[in-house]
Amino acid sequence: MRVFFLLLPWLELFTLIQLGVETSALTAIFYVLLTFALGLAVLRRQGMGMFERLKQSQQGGVIGPNLLLDDMWLGFAGLLLIFPGMISDIVALVVMIGPLRRRLSSMLGGAQPEPYAPQRDTASHETIEGDFQRLDD
Repeated sequence: MRVFFLLLPWLELFTLIQLGVETSALTAIFYVLLTFALGLAVLRRQGMGMFERLKQSQQGGVIGPNLLLDDMWLGFAGLLLIFPGMISDIVALVVMIGPLRRRLSSMLGGAQPEPYAPQRDTASHETIEGDFQRLDD
């Protein structure tokens, strides 16, 4: 596994060189710029969506752990698209496909955490969260 991660940058470079040889150097450069812009767009969209879901949870909504995992996987796909190379782009596209992403998440994730719902004080309708320490002991 360590050898794969040491060889990955060289394999990525090799795939880009092969793309340039098969098409043209300008096509390879355009491909790298296009995937970079696509990766930034995916990261921006997922960041905005995640902040919106967190805002909804503060207003009393429930965040399912699968939603957060999906956001994290899609953010990872955006980062992979930013890195130049065709191998990381293929992995990013696999991660972006919903059913494959969920299957990969269940294979790597293990036990699923419980959904998060903030505790509410029904008398004052304010969220109470925090830690406490007994001082009278």
